[in-house]
Amino acid sequence: MPVSGSNSGDAEASGNFITQKLNSKTPFLSLKLYVVIAILSLCVFAALVLMILYCIRTNRSSRKRRMRVKHSSGSIPLVSKEIVEIKASNGTVNKKLDHFVKAGSEIGSLELKEEKGSAGEIRVDVVERGKVSEGSDTSGGSRSDKSAVESQNIGWGRWYSLKELEIATREFSEENVIGEGGYGIVYRGVLQDGSVVAVKNLLNNKGQAEKEFRVEVEAIGKVRHKNLVGLVGCCADGPQKMLVYEYIDNGNLEQWLHGDVGPVSPLTWDIRIKIAIGTAKGLAYLHEGLEPKVVHRDIKSSNILLDRKWNAKVSDFGLAKLLGPESTYVTTRVMGTFGYVSPEYASTGMLNEGSDVYSFGVLLMEIITGRSPIDYSKPAGEMNLVDWFKGMVANRRGEEVVDPLIEVQPPPRILKRALLVCLRCIDLDVQKRPKMGQIVHMLEGDDFPFRSVTNVLLRSHFFFFLNYASLL
Repeated sequence: MPVSGSNSGDAEASGNFITQKLNSKTPFLSLKLYVVIAILSLCVFAALVLMILYCIRTNRSSRKRRMRVKHSSGSIPLVSKEIVEIKASNGTVNKKLDHFVKAGSEIGSLELKEEKGSAGEIRVDVVERGKVSEGSDTSGGSRSDKSAVESQNIGWGRWYSLKELEIATREFSEENVIGEGGYGIVYRGVLQDGSVVAVKNLLNNKGQAEKEFRVEVEAIGKVRHKNLVGLVGCCADGPQKMLVYEYIDNGNLEQWLHGDVGPVSPLTWDIRIKIAIGTAKGLAYLHEGLEPKVVHRDIKSSNILLDRKWNAKVSDFGLAKLLGPESTYVTTRVMGTFGYVSPEYASTGMLNEGSDVYSFGVLLMEIITGRSPIDYSKPAGEMNLVDWFKGMVANRRGEEVVDPLIEVQPPPRILKRALLVCLRCIDLDVQKRPKMGQIVHMLEGDDFPFRSVTNVLLRSHFFFFLNYASLL
C-alpha cells in the first residue's frame, strides 16, 4: 500500500509539472506554451491540406488536358500514349537507315538522296553540305549555312532542321502540346508555308528514340493510305529525333468513346461502323498491300485518330514489325497494351497479322459497347470486356451490349453481323480468324449470311471455352 501511494503521488507531481510547463509563457509574443503548440499544429495541418489540394488540382488539370473532348467543329488534341519502342528488323533498308540516323547525329545539316537500282534496291546517300560523299558532286557551303538550311526533300517526305521545327512549335511551348506519353511529347506546329503538322519529339531513354525513329520511318515512311496517318518528314539533330506527321484535328477514338460527351454520344451507330471499316481498311493495306507486310502490334482506340468527317486513321507505328513474304510469324518480345494483346502472342511471343486481327476484334467490341477492354470499376464478371461480351452473346442478350449512349439503336440484322465479326476476330485458333480484307467485306457487305447466326455465335462461344479449357 505505501508503494501504491508513492506511485500515485509521483504521477500527480508529474501531471502538475506538465501543466505548469504548458501554462508557462514563451518569448514568442508572451503566449503560453500550449497556445504556441496549437498554432504550430494548425500551420502544419494547413500546409499538408494545401499540398494535397495542389496535387489533386495538378493531376486533374493534366488529365483534363489529355482527355478533354470537344465537338467536331473544335480542335481536339492528338493523343497517343504508352508507346514502347522496339528494335527494327535487320534488312537492307534498315542498314541504310542506321547510317542515316548515325549521320544525322553527327552532322548539323543533311541532304538525303534516294534512288532505285536495277534490282529495285533503294539506295540512300547522305550528303553533308560543304563535303562530298562517294559518287556525289560538290555542293559548296560553309558551316555557318548549316543552321539556316532549308528542309530537304527525301523522296517520301521532307527533312526538317531543328530550327524550323522550333519556329513551327514556338520553341516547343507547352501551349502547343497535344499529346504526351512514355514515347515523348507531340506538339502542334505551323510550318512556314502555313501547313499544320504534328511533331513527335521522341524521348531518348537509353536509345529508345533512335529505335522508334528507325521503326516508324522504315514501316510507314513511303506508305500513303487514306486510313493511315501520313509521316511527312523527320529530323535528327544529335540525340534528338523527331517525326513529323499530318495533323488530325478531331481527336482520337478513345476520347470520343470514353470522354465526357454528354447523355447522347456524337458517335452514332453508322459513324461507329464507318470508323471500324476505315480502321479495317488501313490494317488490310498494311497486311495485304505492302511487301514486306507490316504488323502494327498496338491497335487500340487511342491510336485511331479521327478527322472532321469521322474518317479513321491508324497511327503510332512505334511497335510495328515487318514480316517478310516467306515468314509466317516473327518471334519477338511481347509488347502492346493490356486488354488488346492476343493470347497466343502473349504466351509464346510469336507474332503475325492474326495478332492485329485479335486486337481489332477487341477494338470493335469497344466501339459497339462503349466499354474499355479492362475496366476495374465494373463488377467482377464485367471487368474483362471479352469475357463479358462473349457471355452476353451466348445468353442471347446481344442487343444489351450496345452502348446506351447511342440514341438510335442498330437494326437487329446489322447488329448480329457486327457481333459475329467480333467473335470471329478473337477466335483462339489463329488460322480461323479472318483476314483484314475479309473483315472489310463482312462489315460492308449486305449479302452476309445470316441463317442461324445465333447458333453460330453460340458455337463460337462454346468452342472458345473448350479451347481455353484445353490450355489449362
